[in-house]
Amino acid sequence: MLLNKLLRASVRSGIRLQSSSATAANAAASSSGISPSQGFSFELTDQQKEFQQLARRFAREEIVPVAPAYDRSGEYPFPVIKKAWELGLINGHIPQEYGGMGLSIFDSCLITEELAYGCTGVQTAMEANSLGQMPVIIAGNDAQKRKYLGRMTEEPLMCAYCVTEPGAGSDVAGIKTRAVKMGDEYVVNGQKMWITNGGKANWYFLLARTNPDPKCPASKAFTGFIVDADTPGIQVGRKEMNMGQRCSDTRGITFEDVRIPKENVLVTEGAGFKIAMGAFDNTRPPVAAGATGLAQRALDEATTYALERKTFGKVIAEHQAVSFLLAEMAMKVELARMAYQRSAWEVDQGRRNTYYASIAKAFAGDIANQVATDAVQIFGGNGFNSEYPVEKLMRDAKIYQIYEGTAQIQRLIIAREHLGRVKK
Repeated sequence: MLLNKLLRASVRSGIRLQSSSATAANAAASSSGISPSQGFSFELTDQQKEFQQLARRFAREEIVPVAPAYDRSGEYPFPVIKKAWELGLINGHIPQEYGGMGLSIFDSCLITEELAYGCTGVQTAMEANSLGQMPVIIAGNDAQKRKYLGRMTEEPLMCAYCVTEPGAGSDVAGIKTRAVKMGDEYVVNGQKMWITNGGKANWYFLLARTNPDPKCPASKAFTGFIVDADTPGIQVGRKEMNMGQRCSDTRGITFEDVRIPKENVLVTEGAGFKIAMGAFDNTRPPVAAGATGLAQRALDEATTYALERKTFGKVIAEHQAVSFLLAEMAMKVELARMAYQRSAWEVDQGRRNTYYASIAKAFAGDIANQVATDAVQIFGGNGFNSEYPVEKLMRDAKIYQIYEGTAQIQRLIIAREHLGRVKK
């Protein structure tokens, strides 16, 4: 425990030396004698490399060995999460003034890819904190940040993004949950569904309709709230057993006359939709990074197997059909990585990155599914068997085309952004 705390402290102090991938580019350019004004660099800073290596070791030593058991049981991986928290591998994006490390989105993505390599079910449970916290980070006032972000740096707590409903997934504007103001409180009634960390969260970011007029635009109809999970009237549903990422805690949440104090409103009444959507520009790059981590794992497993399995007197990697398949997989992984890094870099520069975030999320999600499927193909009959790792990767990959905006929704966003640029 003491060693973990010391390591966490040393990593934290090192990461504070840099804030974004722009710093990485400048540092690399400076060390090579090239002026930063001449272009950009793919080189990471020493601190970024250290954090990447820490996450890589943690994934391989702490996550990979236990992932199959968690997948079979569906048990929440809190022991693993606690160890990751002690090492500073969770909540790194919380600003320093509230007890966090103030990592950039780019830095967080480097960690996310490595953790996802070990198991995306475990990583999603961790990453759900980022999604739940992001509305507070981007829109909370000082008191809200100190109360709700601060507590998460003091002990390994979880939070959740409570937006999706049984009849409103990607169509966020279709949310039915209502919040009615009564004096200094809001009374909430409604039902949420598919909430990651729903049964483990200490608090929720909740999006609810506060304007009953159906003609009111979404940009003014919804309000964002911070809700303590132990508030009377909150009913947590059963844990859903999903196709993949089974150890991630996914549940329905019902709100029956739940009273929320007005000081828990983010910004002001009617600002919730913009806050909820704004969070995605920061969280979709890490989701893409997670998909890339899964794809890299699938590629590595398939490559190792192809160099060991023999048919017709030689290892199958020497058959052109298999070698070309591996080449395609490698191309896709590399491009998915570049996509998420570009989208993370954009938001770290303070620019609106909706276009790049949706490209990264859509592309990496598709790639994770394609590469995992190809890995199963290379394993042949063994790939279809649960004793080998790639069938789990194939199951785990599917959700990347669904959560945080489906693959189709991302294409709608990309088309809108692209056409908007052309029309200017």
